[in-house]
Amino acid sequence: MRILLLEDTIDIAEAVATKLGRDGHAVHHVADGYEGEDLVIAGGHDLIVLDINLPGRDGFQILKALRASGSGTPVLVMTARSQIDDKVSILDLGADDHIVKPFDLDELAARVRALMRRHLGASASIVSVGDLVIDLSRRAATVNGVPLELGRREFELLQALSASKGKPINKEHMTTALFGYDDVGSLNAIELLVSRLRRKLDGSNVEIVTQRGVGYLLREKPL
Repeated sequence: MRILLLEDTIDIAEAVATKLGRDGHAVHHVADGYEGEDLVIAGGHDLIVLDINLPGRDGFQILKALRASGSGTPVLVMTARSQIDDKVSILDLGADDHIVKPFDLDELAARVRALMRRHLGASASIVSVGDLVIDLSRRAATVNGVPLELGRREFELLQALSASKGKPINKEHMTTALFGYDDVGSLNAIELLVSRLRRKLDGSNVEIVTQRGVGYLLREKPL
């Protein structure tokens, strides 16, 4: 998962980025509010971890601009402010969750996982399609109980396909979701990832189907 971290305190940013990176996420850190606002409006991230006290543009302004753009990207706000008025303002502006500094890194990681499950429409950590079982918390998948060896982007693609609930996802959306706007991802890279996943799902009762002109679909194989 691609996470945009907006935090100007370097030691906090490094600790958060290290923790989320160890959990398998790709973290892009920005310390300036103006640059952060440009990036959240541009999109390309699955989740935003947002500090309130930023130079240039504060978290309130960034959050307001993000929601005004129509973006539904999940936002977890970090703040040192504990007053109830600030919490209400944060939620009213469209934050999905908040955590007060100082916080435990394990709690932060758990909140990130919960937000992504909610965003993907999954109330639990486990998603099943046929004999394929995806554990969102552990970032692992099995077929008939046998673990699949998946790279980070292979898992993210499988997660995106399973979250589409039987609807196709087009290549352009996959490219943006997995690689962002400023990365080296290409349509050919998506095709390669799909090809790898198909090989790893061989022998299961699920398949990735190509719908020409539409995109890719994960489904149980017809009987």
